[in-house]
Amino acid sequence: MSASDVVPRALRRDATRRAAAPVRIVHIGLGAFHRSHQAWYTAHASDASEWGIAAFTGRAGGSGDAVLDVFREQDCLYTVTTRGPSEDMVEVIDSIVAAHSIAEVDTFISYLERTSTAVVTTTVTEAGYRLGANGEPDWHDAAVAADIAALTTGGAVSTPLALITVGLEARRRAGAGPIAIVPCDNMPNNGGTVRRAVLALASRVSEQLVEWVETQVAFVSTSVDRITPRSAERDVDGPRRVGIDDALPVVTEPFASWILCGDFPAGRPHWESAGAQFTEDITPFDTRKLWLLNGAHTALATLGLARGAETVASATRDVHCRSLVEGYWSEAVRHLPEAVESDTYCRDLWDRFDNPRMAHRLAQIAEDSSTKLAIRIAPVALAERAAHRTADGSAAVLASWINLVLRHDRHRDARAADIDIALGGEDPVAALVALVSDSLARSEGFVERVRAHMHDGEHWALPAVNGA
Repeated sequence: MSASDVVPRALRRDATRRAAAPVRIVHIGLGAFHRSHQAWYTAHASDASEWGIAAFTGRAGGSGDAVLDVFREQDCLYTVTTRGPSEDMVEVIDSIVAAHSIAEVDTFISYLERTSTAVVTTTVTEAGYRLGANGEPDWHDAAVAADIAALTTGGAVSTPLALITVGLEARRRAGAGPIAIVPCDNMPNNGGTVRRAVLALASRVSEQLVEWVETQVAFVSTSVDRITPRSAERDVDGPRRVGIDDALPVVTEPFASWILCGDFPAGRPHWESAGAQFTEDITPFDTRKLWLLNGAHTALATLGLARGAETVASATRDVHCRSLVEGYWSEAVRHLPEAVESDTYCRDLWDRFDNPRMAHRLAQIAEDSSTKLAIRIAPVALAERAAHRTADGSAAVLASWINLVLRHDRHRDARAADIDIALGGEDPVAALVALVSDSLARSEGFVERVRAHMHDGEHWALPAVNGA
């Protein structure tokens, strides 16, 4: 029987004989990355039958809620297609056992009131945490301000960190015991960052909640790594070829890494049996990934889009895009310890980026670039400036982004209003640099280095070779 003769079967637990594990993990951010990473690791853990995930969308309304009905129709089962350079491997993942909208606040609270719930994980993107430059909640953000009012009056909240805060208050009142919060987004020291923000929000509720969070809640820092493009319509073809009808498939690369640092006072899955690593110091691994992989992605997106590339793989075949990344990397590796083997990591990254069968779209990576640049590129530039060097490679990445913005090639950005203000000022270039990092904008000569790269027209002129 040929692949075209296979009749796809619907994903149902009764058909696959997959009993749902009890909910012991609550997750915020029901996107492709969570399904290819934390849910994948949980499904592959040796004690997977003991650890079910109740997943909530990262924001109310829109595409996040639109997938819920379909996901529930499939009994929360879905496929992960691991796409190598020459072949695919398709598997059914069953670790998510319940799916909800983030607007279902009462349901979220009910999970956290249970003693059996041991872990809360999150994948809501850097911008989704709605933090200010000082690491606290952005008190000027309209959604944060609304949630602050709700925290003091008992109304419904809508942002992820406020939802966690409300859930923790309910857990405290229920006497349900300690719990671990595990952010899985690309922020330096993400556990410590989320801890600071939650404590700031908790202070708006009560001093008792602050004291309880400080003693009963563990915040685990993580470094997460698995290239997972946003799902596309054609992704359903892989599962169908092996006889599975999946309306919400995920396609990802063979490489996967999850490094965690912190305590789990109420227990956790045996993730190390699935390949996760635990360390006493997350910083070197966290920084390596943020600067080298995520920083390169941002560089490829800012220049690759301007040169006509659509995917990471097509951008890596453009000499100017590769040169931009190499110049930035040469600065970043100077500030990483030898133990993380940066040179080997960079060589492996080119192999991963070059995978011609991974359609990782630059337009997706370009979203929220202002926040990503602040987290991924600015720290390298500041380290170079502190060492009395020009930070020329980092300046070139910022120049590529600013050129895109000035050309009105805009992508979704949570700080769009701030970008508009910068564009309307007397010196948009300096204002946009300051939006990414006020310290860089005040660093003598740095803005001029950015301008110099913006006016270097050679790498803007030639179109890149398109292709997946």
